[in-house]
Amino acid sequence: MNDAGRGARGDREVVIARVIDAPRELVFEAFTDVRHLSRWWGPEGFTTTTRAFEFRVGGEWSFTMHGPDGVDYPEWITWTELTRPERIAMLHGEFRGDPNAFESVLSFTLDGAATRVEMRTLFPTRAQRDEAIEKYHAVEAGRQTLDGLASYVAGLTRSGGHS
Repeated sequence: MNDAGRGARGDREVVIARVIDAPRELVFEAFTDVRHLSRWWGPEGFTTTTRAFEFRVGGEWSFTMHGPDGVDYPEWITWTELTRPERIAMLHGEFRGDPNAFESVLSFTLDGAATRVEMRTLFPTRAQRDEAIEKYHAVEAGRQTLDGLASYVAGLTRSGGHS
C-alpha cells in the first residue's frame, strides 16, 4: 500500500506481525505473566529485570532492559485495555508521565491451530516513529521480540510447562 492511502496515522505507525505455532491462550499468557515475559521480552541479546508488575487495566510494568552492550534502558508500561485472549492495549514509555510514550495494540487471532500476533505501535509524531526505526531499529527489534516469543512458547508446548 502506498503512503497516500495510509493517512496521518500511517506515518506515525509501525506494524509487525508473526504467526506463532501455538494455541492463542498460551501465546496470550506469555504476554500477561511476568514469569514468562522476563524470559523472552526484547530483542536478541537483551535481558529484563522487573521492578513492579500488575497485569490489569491501569496496572503497570516497570522494568529495565539490559542491552548486550551493557547499556540499561528504563521502561514503563501501563495497560489501557485487556480482552482475553484477543487484545492488549498499552502505553509504553521510559517512565510514568513520559511525554514521548507511545501506544501499542497487540492482537491475537486464530490462524488454524496457530496464533497470529500483530503489534501496532502508534507514536505521537512521525519524527518519533522515524527515530525509533532509525536509531533504535524498532522494526527489527520487534521482529526479534516476536521470534523470541515464538521460541519461548514452542519450548513451553514441547515441555508442557504452561499453566
